[in-house]
Amino acid sequence: MHMYLVVASALCVALLAAAGTAAAATGWVAPWGRRRVLRPKLWGWGSLAGAVGVGVFLFVGPEGGGPSVGVRGVVAWCGWGLFMVGLLIQFLAQRPGRTP
Repeated sequence: MHMYLVVASALCVALLAAAGTAAAATGWVAPWGRRRVLRPKLWGWGSLAGAVGVGVFLFVGPEGGGPSVGVRGVVAWCGWGLFMVGLLIQFLAQRPGRTP
């Protein structure tokens, strides 16, 4: 059962990173998110940060095999913090920017 969770988690992180890469490089956003995202490149960078953060959190922490204590626990929670920063960046990409 653990292997199924690892594969599903890796697939979700890879899809999030692919969407972030496409948005950061070309400005392309998936059709279901186009209406809400006003700044697609910023949204892509937020998505990439979120993918890296959740990947570090999952594969160092809960799915890393073994207790997450000491340095591994700190690294895992730093990954969670990076994921939250990525979500904040994505939220800011959905808000209009400053107008001169």
